[in-house]
Amino acid sequence: MFGYIQPDTPYLFIKDEKLYHAAYCGMCKAIGKSCGNVAKTALTYDIAFISCLIHNIAGVDMVVKKRFCALHPFKRKLMALHDDISLTLGCVNTVLAYYKLLDDKADGEKKGVFSFVYKHGYKRTLKAYPEIVRIVAKYMQMQAEIEKRDSDIIEEACEPSALMLKELSSCVLGERSTEHTEGLLYDIGKWVYLADAFDDFEKDKKKGRYNVLRNCFKEGYDCKTCEDEVNFILNNLFADMRYHLSNIDFKFNHDLTDNIILRGIPLKSRALVKGLFGCKKCKNK
Repeated sequence: MFGYIQPDTPYLFIKDEKLYHAAYCGMCKAIGKSCGNVAKTALTYDIAFISCLIHNIAGVDMVVKKRFCALHPFKRKLMALHDDISLTLGCVNTVLAYYKLLDDKADGEKKGVFSFVYKHGYKRTLKAYPEIVRIVAKYMQMQAEIEKRDSDIIEEACEPSALMLKELSSCVLGERSTEHTEGLLYDIGKWVYLADAFDDFEKDKKKGRYNVLRNCFKEGYDCKTCEDEVNFILNNLFADMRYHLSNIDFKFNHDLTDNIILRGIPLKSRALVKGLFGCKKCKNK
């Protein structure tokens, strides 16, 4: 996960903010238990959001207690106690981090050499949840093949990430998985890939690395036309998210995940689009 999934904080209830932080701290503990303490360094709020979403869909209540942690040894913090879902998601997070660094290494990124940090957690996941490793490996290979072809089709480039999150959600939810839960996670996976492409556009352009937006918007492109095309894709994606969200049978209050999906993701999207198509940058293209 990349850390792009964020709430619209001014519109977040205090109770939900506390739950979000408790889920984050709980996922830290769960990752440590399932994959080792070093794997905790890959923790992001993205996986905390996924944990809140999956727990609610599955009807498994998060048990929140005050506990000590290594970073706050003298003050107890609210944290969600680990359970089967959070332990499984801890493995998902670790395997994704491991493969992301392997991909960075293949791209010549210096940080790729640190992939060994998550190898122990990867091996533990391979033993406990081989299906998770199979799913991630399958779609990372598909992504690599698309990049090797130097595709300039946005929908094609997003597909592996979307399908991967869809299958992972189905794997974790089991019989509670529906076409709408899979559809929502598919859309979120697609959005995360797009967000990363927006964020890395300038860096990828400078280093000559693959970026579907860089391929799609060639030198001398008309900024307004491209911005309209991107907004069209995003608006369709948001509409699909809303459709699936409205058809999911949540077991508990879902104010937190609604805030993130309906407000936080569009807000982050606007910031990324503005950053890519800002007038100052357009003049330099």
